[in-house]
Amino acid sequence: MESYDKAESLLKTYKQEHLLGFYNELNTNEKEFLIDQICHINFKQIFELYEASKTDEVIPTNLIEPLPYFDKEKLSKKDFDFFTTIGENSIKNCEYAVVTMAGGQGTRLGYKGPKGTFELDIVPKKSLFEITCDNLKKAKLLYGTTIPWYIMTSKYNDQQTKDFFNLKNFFGYPKESVYFFTQSELPLIDISGNLILEETYKVKEVSNGNGDVFRSMKDCSIIDNMKKKNIKWVFFSGIDNVILDIVDPLFLGITINSNFQAGSKTLFKKDPDAKDWVFARKNGKPAIINSCHFSSIMKKAKDENGNYLYRDINILAHLFSMSAIELLATKTFPYHRAFKKNTFVNDEGMKQVPDSPNTFKFENFIFDAFEFFDNISLLRVREQDEFAPIKDFNGIHNPELAKYMYEKKMNIVNK
Repeated sequence: MESYDKAESLLKTYKQEHLLGFYNELNTNEKEFLIDQICHINFKQIFELYEASKTDEVIPTNLIEPLPYFDKEKLSKKDFDFFTTIGENSIKNCEYAVVTMAGGQGTRLGYKGPKGTFELDIVPKKSLFEITCDNLKKAKLLYGTTIPWYIMTSKYNDQQTKDFFNLKNFFGYPKESVYFFTQSELPLIDISGNLILEETYKVKEVSNGNGDVFRSMKDCSIIDNMKKKNIKWVFFSGIDNVILDIVDPLFLGITINSNFQAGSKTLFKKDPDAKDWVFARKNGKPAIINSCHFSSIMKKAKDENGNYLYRDINILAHLFSMSAIELLATKTFPYHRAFKKNTFVNDEGMKQVPDSPNTFKFENFIFDAFEFFDNISLLRVREQDEFAPIKDFNGIHNPELAKYMYEKKMNIVNK
């Protein structure tokens, strides 16, 4: 069989013959699936990423400069109203859309299923998707327009997500205004430089990060869809931040008035030594920079008005113009390596759950998009107003805290 020979040759070239270790035990369909998957894996790319990731980035401090921002709490009423009116007009003119990045599973929450289907324990219970949809329904009433909602899934959870929306009747939102598209995937690689099996007939692949969103939008004809609707601005966020304002005319108005093609909401970094990535200029371009690249002096530096220069951190709340999105869909983003714990099929053909991280995952990050522009707008918001993500069950960003912050913001009183 020619395709088998091709797969075998690829595996020999990259010393990955173990991926066919259970081939003779598979049925016909499983054999075809595995061979097809192997033949479509870009082994050259994954091993180049693996080698490149062994070298840490070095950023000389003289290449780092402050990035100006607006502080929502310090805006005058005149400026607040001015920017808000600009944003409201754009929304009312049907120029605004929302992209929700929801390719992940609820594994870290001890939950089986797409993360967006995880329910917050409020009364009545609501899934993360429904909470996001509530924002859009509220905006529909406020501005008299239905905002198109685009949801990025993964190959792993796409059908489950669509089935959930159908089961919930799209939460009462117009079905024709909700669109799904999938992001790409890359294999995982273990500490020995080997790809791993998810099943005896399937190489383990995972989504390659939220920075893939622009290329995925292009490949899935989402950009064409938006252009036909005359969309001019698109807000991007994850699915897990239950109090984020995803339809914010103030933020939109600031970005439009600044004549910039991109923007981001930020939080003030309370602890200068915390590991959060910080907004700044890197080599003259807007960027989000790992705190390890800042000197102790820079971490506490202030301007002449007493404002900190390097204390604004990312909350995954970004705005891009359509022209920016079209540009970014053609760009190659850098990959970042993360060390993760992943179940794998061992030499005996049994699934094994590791006790500690065992694989490297390679991801694009959406914030690397900022380096393609000369300027971006930043709006600093308050944590209690817009930041209550659900990351895992026992960490600092847990469902119980998110529930508390959500109920507080919504003025829900438990009886």
